[in-house]
Amino acid sequence: MTQAIPTPPWQTPPKPPPRAPLSQELIVTTALGVLDAEGLDALSMRRVAQELQTGPASLYAHVANKDELLDLVYDRVLAEVEIPEPDPERWAEQVKEMLRSLRRVFRSHRDLARVSLSRIPLGSNGVVGMERTMALMRAGGLPDDIAAYAGDLVTSFVTTETLDDAFPGDGVDTGAVQAYVAQIHGYLTSLPPDRFPNLTQMAGPITSLDSERRFELGMEIILRGLSTYVEPV
Repeated sequence: MTQAIPTPPWQTPPKPPPRAPLSQELIVTTALGVLDAEGLDALSMRRVAQELQTGPASLYAHVANKDELLDLVYDRVLAEVEIPEPDPERWAEQVKEMLRSLRRVFRSHRDLARVSLSRIPLGSNGVVGMERTMALMRAGGLPDDIAAYAGDLVTSFVTTETLDDAFPGDGVDTGAVQAYVAQIHGYLTSLPPDRFPNLTQMAGPITSLDSERRFELGMEIILRGLSTYVEPV
């Protein structure tokens, strides 16, 4: 790194550029950066304050606590989810498009799926997303009670599948995971086939690590089930 040239003693040293004024938006942006880089366990009010070169107490004028901060971070990211305009002729494929987008967003922000587990998306972006999701579900001809539950169901499905993924950047030892799953596969195939005919024959699919296949298959199972509730026009 190039060493800075000192200012001559007869000149006034330049002042550092002024910091951006503290705001809720800046705090949320900084928190999201910490989450992406270091994960949920590292995210705290103190850590965000450190990034902003201020004291934790100064953050509380804009954000009540860490829980509210996580709500705001989650809502910020939900704006990235793409929800298509409802087309009754292709609603099932549109639901899949929405779920694929949600999964991409979860996977692009480290530990975001963990953040979503205990949160109802009632921020400004969240309620817009819920409204558009309900419009999409109802466009397929689902009764209101089925459409309402289906919105929760598909979101929970994406969250669980994302948490189950072992993808780079989260400190996951892929080799260790593969070795562990291979042990499980070996154990299942070693069981007495007369007592465990299903486990011994299905050891391969049960221990599959093909997350893309599992995700696409899961969506297909859910959408086929929902289609049985479609009301005739």
